[in-house]
Amino acid sequence: MRDTQQHENQLQQEKEEISLTFEEAIGQLEKIVEQLESGDVPLEQAIQLFQKGMELSNICHDKLKKVEQQVNILLEEDGQLVEKAFHIEEESK
Repeated sequence: MRDTQQHENQLQQEKEEISLTFEEAIGQLEKIVEQLESGDVPLEQAIQLFQKGMELSNICHDKLKKVEQQVNILLEEDGQLVEKAFHIEEESK
């Protein structure tokens, strides 16, 4: 019974995260960072906040990748405008 409730809660949380806009996700992520940087968060809560922050970071990254795939830029080559795919170079991890 408990596993079923946890699974339903997880599914609900995933639905909410998918429906977040980029701005909502980054706003929540900024609040989590502020909380963690304050140093007043107990260890267990800090771990939960860190996990939530990583999820939000992944949501933001995925949304940016989707936008990147949709964006094309116009470049001038040999005096003519040419459409090229736009790519953001990621920092090495």
